[in-house]
Amino acid sequence: MNYGCQSMTGKIQSILLKRPEQAFISQENLDKTWEDFRYFGCPDYQQVLKEYDAFEQIIRDHVPNVYYLPQDARGGLDSIYTHDPLKITRKGAVYFPMGKALRSKESLATEEFLQNHGVPTLGRITAPGRMEGGDVLWLDERTVAIGRGYRTNDEGIRQFKEITKDVINEYIIVPMPHGDGEDCCLHLMSIISLVDRDIAVVYSRYMPVMFREYLLSRGMTLLECNDEEYDYLGTNLLALEPGVCILIEGCPEIEAKLRRAGVTVHTYPGRELSYRGTGGPTCLTCPVERL
Repeated sequence: MNYGCQSMTGKIQSILLKRPEQAFISQENLDKTWEDFRYFGCPDYQQVLKEYDAFEQIIRDHVPNVYYLPQDARGGLDSIYTHDPLKITRKGAVYFPMGKALRSKESLATEEFLQNHGVPTLGRITAPGRMEGGDVLWLDERTVAIGRGYRTNDEGIRQFKEITKDVINEYIIVPMPHGDGEDCCLHLMSIISLVDRDIAVVYSRYMPVMFREYLLSRGMTLLECNDEEYDYLGTNLLALEPGVCILIEGCPEIEAKLRRAGVTVHTYPGRELSYRGTGGPTCLTCPVERL
């Protein structure tokens, strides 16, 4: 497969998904494991399948090449969120051990799959380094913002810089807040999603002043998400191409702001699929190639 994804908004040509049948597996498996993964209640498996079908249809309507990870013992419920174990550059993939212990071997399965499909490995973050894909945000092809928080540490950032020094010119390190605590999933992309080259949905309450000012200095229009919709993943959007995005149903205020800004918005029902595991449309996808 073709690869290279140093953008958050370029048109997606190839994407990697994992269906709930291969991640959640069954209602029985969900019943046994949802508390270990700290979900907000046990997902209803049959409803998850319906929600995923709606989400997947949007993807297939817009992305020419869709690939699916198989079931693998190295991944649990969270392996449905294919974005976090890696980032794919123009020179290959960089894999992350991730800060959540239950996901520590997940990247091995993804690496095996992508190597078998022609995507080389550029590097791997190793202990004591920690990093997760949700903390790595391309601002343009040569500029990346990295959230420094509980899931991504200084050593992980150091290693990432060394691995990617030939493909990235500028690294913006963004200190993340404590938020709701160490066990909660707070990534950089929990508080910002680019939906076009100069438009982003943000939750400024958790955004450092220096980073917000930096975005404004780049000419970025920031669409503010309110508290209620932030809690319902209103800042976790996937740009399918510049000005076209996917948003979870149930965030009418940010959806209206996006439409007024000229952005095309596709929505899907995601209470069981996304909200319970705090993984929105960005988390559910790993774009392999963007143009």
